[in-house]
Amino acid sequence: MVKVALFVRLEAKPGKEKDVESFLMEALPVVVEEPATAAWFGIRLGPSSFGIFDAFPDEAGRQAHLSGRVAAALMAKAAELLSAPPSIEKIDILAAKLPG
Repeated sequence: MVKVALFVRLEAKPGKEKDVESFLMEALPVVVEEPATAAWFGIRLGPSSFGIFDAFPDEAGRQAHLSGRVAAALMAKAAELLSAPPSIEKIDILAAKLPG
């Protein structure tokens, strides 16, 4: 059961949309190896707006993800790819349906 999540909004700099898209696609294999990340989605919200939604069974899993490789890589590339710092929202899950 997932109880907590993150929603991260990313706004690409003009001309960097494909780079943000590639970053999200390349992050998936890294996230697959995170045992406490129950669900992870790299999403496009609009022409230059992207996001990440991921869910975890508990706060420890969420914190492990926030201090993991994808978060570190995102912060390292944020100034190059994004027009503003990532907006990170911590979310409580009230109800969920996951495969399994």
